Amino acid sequence: MIGQLRSMVIDCPDPRALAGFYAELLGLPMIEDNSDGDDWVVLGGPPGHLPRLAFQRAPGLRAPAWPDPERPQQFHLDVTVDDIETAEKAALALGARRLPGQGDGFRVYADPAGHPFCLCWD
Repeated sequence: MIGQLRSMVIDCPDPRALAGFYAELLGLPMIEDNSDGDDWVVLGGPPGHLPRLAFQRAPGLRAPAWPDPERPQQFHLDVTVDDIETAEKAALALGARRLPGQGDGFRVYADPAGHPFCLCWD
């Protein structure tokens, strides 16, 4: 092993707003907020708990357009839920929107900045 994953970083126009969305969606606390100066917000657990989910300001970001290959998703998060109907209502209330695409055990959504993510169940 060369190293350990420290953070997954998501580019977005408003780091604090998108971090707030994911803090509610995933139940993760904000552990670092430099969005007024360094344009950087980090969610995670207690010190030493990895990986972290970070958000950095990216002016002029062109959001993915799922499932358009001209503007690919680049990455996405899979979020496991117990009850898809309850989870979907909560995610939509936070500002997510449903995207085309569903499979056996997942539904596709976009976060408020347009990044795709999936709610998954077993």
